[in-house]
Amino acid sequence: VQVKVLPVSEKSRDYAHQVASKLEEAGVRVVVDDRDEKIGYKIREAQLEKVPYMVVVGDKDIENNTISIRKRKEGDLGAMTVEQFLEKIVPDRDNKVID
Repeated sequence: VQVKVLPVSEKSRDYAHQVASKLEEAGVRVVVDDRDEKIGYKIREAQLEKVPYMVVVGDKDIENNTISIRKRKEGDLGAMTVEQFLEKIVPDRDNKVID
């Protein structure tokens, strides 16, 4: 798994699945963690699983049509659109530098 999509609440689950399908279409290995757990717990689990990128989606992300990115080694990278994230991750994936 290269990316784990983490919805903050039940309201953001549909948006999380939409984001995941866009990433899958681009050839990214992605999983959605839509369990009823706190977001901090989901992030910690993804860190322990050594997932390179975590995409956190909440109410603000739905309003702004963005996603919040966390990289395992660098932490929070801020909010960006799915297209901006793909511009960043696809070259890394193609060059096999996703850690």
